[in-house]
Amino acid sequence: MSKQNDNPLGAGKTGKKNTSLRLDNKTLKALKIIAIENDTSVQKIIEELVRKYLDEAKIKTK
Repeated sequence: MSKQNDNPLGAGKTGKKNTSLRLDNKTLKALKIIAIENDTSVQKIIEELVRKYLDEAKIKTK
């Protein structure tokens, strides 16, 4: 039995859920290169960008 099934929210141990994203090959390649150069991951870069976007959106709606 998968551990993920034990969580009623369907999230893993980190409390995160999966999503999919489609990027053109050139964009994805550039993003992967930047991630490698900065010793990080594409996932972490995208998550940080989304958080910043959401923070800015909150400021604009106040």
